[in-house]
Amino acid sequence: MDGQTINKTPALYVVATPLGNLADISLRALELLRAVDAIACEDTRHTRRLLDHYEIRAPLFALHEHNEAGAAHKLIGLLAAGKRVALVSDAGTPGVSDPGARAVAAVRAAGYPVIPLPGANAAIAALSAAGLTDPQFLFVGFLPAKTAARREKIESLKSTPAVLVFYEAPHRIVDTIADLAELLEPQRTLVVARELTKLFEQIANMPLVEAPAWLAADPNRQRGEFVLLVSAAPPAEGLPADVLRVLKLLLAELPLKQAVKLAAEISGTPKNALYDQALAWKEGKL
Repeated sequence: MDGQTINKTPALYVVATPLGNLADISLRALELLRAVDAIACEDTRHTRRLLDHYEIRAPLFALHEHNEAGAAHKLIGLLAAGKRVALVSDAGTPGVSDPGARAVAAVRAAGYPVIPLPGANAAIAALSAAGLTDPQFLFVGFLPAKTAARREKIESLKSTPAVLVFYEAPHRIVDTIADLAELLEPQRTLVVARELTKLFEQIANMPLVEAPAWLAADPNRQRGEFVLLVSAAPPAEGLPADVLRVLKLLLAELPLKQAVKLAAEISGTPKNALYDQALAWKEGKL
């Protein structure tokens, strides 16, 4: 067996598992899961189906968001006893909008190695098939469940110059897309990727303003697990004259960052736009 896959040293192996299609697991992951002494998993019943498919008999124990601290203690105990342990979530990569990050931190703090086995990730899969050309993306994950907090979070992301990547559950998808369409610029592109790698996989691109109607047109479009991609913020239009005047006066008296911060507080203009304007003046571009 490849020495990079597993050795006799106690270690935690963080293993990506399929999003839906069981064939998407890597050969290295299968070797590893057959060789470890135990597997920590989000849902033992779910993971057992995967292991049964590949005739893997490793013992399982649950590590999920409600027991992560206690399960991490058990995990470290196994490592202290010289065992090798794999960590998996129900789908995709542990610790990315899934349980696992706290357990990994605890293992590292205890002095044991943590070794990643890369593989399926819903955000990256959706981005690869979206056709969005913005050079950067920001992984947001799940938005807050409560309406006010969700809308506040979306507002805070409005000027981000990168594709915004969200995960969403079916019971919140209508409200979330309605909020995105209302609070962000209508000319942005929305990509809805649902049920990735599964039987009813769907990836649809549309203007953000049209998304609520698209979703309402077919109840099946509201089913499954979702990745939502929103194209980057459009280039800012020229700042109003009164805002430019405030910024220029502050720049004459204060360092750039402080002037931008105060100008944003005074005018309500996003700091990113003010910062870009200040830099352009400093570099002689405007």
